[in-house]
Amino acid sequence: MHLVDITMFHAPASGGVRTYLEAKRRVLAGHPDLRTSLLVPGAERSALGGVHTLPAPRLPLGQGYRFPLRRGPWREALIEMRPDLIEAGDPYVTAWAALEAGRALDVPVVGFYHSDLPRLMGDRFGPRIGQRLRRYVRDLYGRFDSVLTPCSAMAQRLDDWGVKGVRLQPLGVDLAAFHPRHRDPGLRERLGLHDGQRLLVFAGRCSPEKQVDVLLGTLARLGADYHLLLMGPGMPRRVPDNVTVVPRYCPPDEVARALASADAMLHAGTRETFGLVAQEAMASGLPVVAARAGALKETIPLGAGILCRPCDPADMARAVAELFLNDPAAMGRHARRHVERHFDWDRVIGDLSRHYATLVRGEDRPDAARVERG
Repeated sequence: MHLVDITMFHAPASGGVRTYLEAKRRVLAGHPDLRTSLLVPGAERSALGGVHTLPAPRLPLGQGYRFPLRRGPWREALIEMRPDLIEAGDPYVTAWAALEAGRALDVPVVGFYHSDLPRLMGDRFGPRIGQRLRRYVRDLYGRFDSVLTPCSAMAQRLDDWGVKGVRLQPLGVDLAAFHPRHRDPGLRERLGLHDGQRLLVFAGRCSPEKQVDVLLGTLARLGADYHLLLMGPGMPRRVPDNVTVVPRYCPPDEVARALASADAMLHAGTRETFGLVAQEAMASGLPVVAARAGALKETIPLGAGILCRPCDPADMARAVAELFLNDPAAMGRHARRHVERHFDWDRVIGDLSRHYATLVRGEDRPDAARVERG
């Protein structure tokens, strides 16, 4: 079976989608009856090691992302690759190209709904935009042979919008890359921390839905006994004295060392559809204090962290203090065991590959959907 993934969510500093795609290619490389290819935007047309690129313009202030403008080149490239199954990882031009190519080849097309587009855009541009995008999402994802999403809350939202047969497909964690053994004893010294201070960490993009301002408000309330390490592009420079900022893309090994060296993770995001960095923190042996919102309320189990009211720095500060009145080290060990049981990439991708096989065999595949709009 030849599987081709296509998405615009693939850039040098991109996050969860790229992590998922790279993990899938790594795991499936050990299956002799499977071949994987990836089609993504780049500066020019190229093909190397199963990764194919087509030229697309950069998004202004888009952290390296490129946005395809026309379906035709992407559709034709997919047809030339002759896949047995196509997976589209974004809701834009490449998704429509995947549907058209799938119809031309008579192969199943999977749509992976990685992010909550109507809510993200509705938060920024108003409820009317959110309503229009809900209709768009229903129209687009109603055409796929299978729709995947990484949390049950998002699966329910898609069902409410009229997208039926959505399959819950969690992401996974590299349990070797994110592990307590990567602790860096020198990190606290480099940050100028004394023995009694608690080190907290957050890593990710500084986008509105991450609610970084809530983290800063939390640290302002917690005071000097706590210190936050903020890692990621676009992070603010003006922060409380008990916050250190690394305002750039941080490679996974650097994030892994920071996670393994901290005492807890803070995550105030309200629009997460999986919250991969929270799972990576748990794999690193950290308890997590997070907003009771989105996927975080599903993926942080009892005993592995504490949930607080969304967008409420005072309640997050209360939750952090409560965490350290308990046994955070024991909570971190429980968090690691939970991720080992449920989110190992080998297990996650193994389940997914079996789903692919049923689609290729013609099982669980609805009647061919229309591709033309309207």
